[in-house]
Amino acid sequence: MSNGKLARFNGLGQIEQIYDLGEYALHHDIGFGQEGEILALAELEGSENVEDLVISIDMETGEVQQLIDFKEVMSGYYEMTRPITAADEFFWQAGEWDWIHLNSLQYMEEDDSLIVSSRETSTIIKLKNIHGDMELAWLAGDERFWTDTPYADYCLEQEGDFVPQYGQHCVEYLYDGDEEGVYYLAVYNNNYWSLNSRDDFELDLAESVGTDLYGLGNETSQVYVYKIDENNDSFSLAFSFDVPYSSIVSNGSAYGDSGHWVVNSGVSKVFGEYDAEGKLIREFSYECDMQNYRVFKYDFTGVWFR
Repeated sequence: MSNGKLARFNGLGQIEQIYDLGEYALHHDIGFGQEGEILALAELEGSENVEDLVISIDMETGEVQQLIDFKEVMSGYYEMTRPITAADEFFWQAGEWDWIHLNSLQYMEEDDSLIVSSRETSTIIKLKNIHGDMELAWLAGDERFWTDTPYADYCLEQEGDFVPQYGQHCVEYLYDGDEEGVYYLAVYNNNYWSLNSRDDFELDLAESVGTDLYGLGNETSQVYVYKIDENNDSFSLAFSFDVPYSSIVSNGSAYGDSGHWVVNSGVSKVFGEYDAEGKLIREFSYECDMQNYRVFKYDFTGVWFR
């Protein structure tokens, strides 16, 4: 409903419950946690620290609790960062401490874990035992980013020759592998590098990685499917295909059992459906002042509308 409230609808479109989040403001993503629980990315209203909290909402009682504060989980890195200034690339955020910029979450029930996407660090992060003795499990991305931080040893080893994700959005669980501890994640790889919260750090980037917010004409983004192997502490690229460039926002989501993909490239203002090989079936464009964040395809089974 807004950045401070959520609503639960039934299949007839009737509102069954409204959840008031009080001092918290939503951003980017919500999803289901344990039975009867909603997990949401949030921030404290009026705080200079933004986009670094996870809250828990009880669907029965409406009780809202702060579940995870990444300033505590990754305090050793938070202390290395600073607020954004008017001289930074994202100058419109001047005064905000957007040090991690969480933009998606995925709950994993079997080990009570949470996988989040951090745009600012171009890293996928997993925490385990989030409702108990929580701890950091792993980081996946360009491990050079973490070399001089307290978290270098948490990085999964990249297996294979590919350019890792940068500025990624919408990390989603796909399916399990052939053995326990192996599974696959879908990632919209924006393929865009921008760091606004850390001084004296540069990466030697591959030529294919975009550094311009609106693109210079030759950049592409990708849908990535990562194989995560927790037994070997590694990640590899199992499948990928190019999609129109979008430096921010966007998603690539598997559709049903067809193997098809629904992809939204927000900055390019297009969305479309791709087949299981990554070949475009049909694409739609639109004009607006703001980009779409995500696009999904549903069959509306069990939903009544007129």
